[in-house]
Amino acid sequence: MKKTKEIILDTSLSLFNSLGLAKVTLRTIAQKMEISQGNLNYHFKKREDIIEALYFQLVGNIDKSMANNTQLQNPFELLANISKTLMTNFYEYRFFLLDFAQIMRENEKIKGHYMELSKQRETQFSVLFESLVKHGLMREEILPDEYKNLYKRIQILGDFWISDAEILNSKITKKSISTYGVILSQAIFPYLTVIGQKEYTAAIGEVF
Repeated sequence: MKKTKEIILDTSLSLFNSLGLAKVTLRTIAQKMEISQGNLNYHFKKREDIIEALYFQLVGNIDKSMANNTQLQNPFELLANISKTLMTNFYEYRFFLLDFAQIMRENEKIKGHYMELSKQRETQFSVLFESLVKHGLMREEILPDEYKNLYKRIQILGDFWISDAEILNSKITKKSISTYGVILSQAIFPYLTVIGQKEYTAAIGEVF
């Protein structure tokens, strides 16, 4: 049986995903659970405490999922699986991306942690791009900071794809993960060599 704190987080996540941050208060969560707000405050003093707990719960889930991808040898299959892992987890916690700017403005702890993760991801992608170039799967850079900017485009797509799906579709579904997963993964395709494009096509077809 789940503890009250776990039920609060589950209920909050469901409400945040369905209604958005603006419409969910501690009272909303307490009413949904049919408990007093005092009982809720015993576990979480502020709504921001719940948001932080959900954020680090999401990060933990991603870390566990990513660990399963480290054994993959094909770089394109690895890239596709990482993208799918991230997008699947963000779908489950989609309010973070739908209310991304607001959360980053209001919560310094989450913003600070996110900025550190962004730096780590940029380094990881830089290593990946260098490896692809070294093995003849990706061409050399032509423009200054070309691959640094490629990573930035991938990051922007990754952070805001759910907002695009929400705006253009009446409802976000798990099918959106495959649709936007292909869009995201294709960002690298124009930079690949002929050999790289063949390997990419074979690998991506197995994932999305």
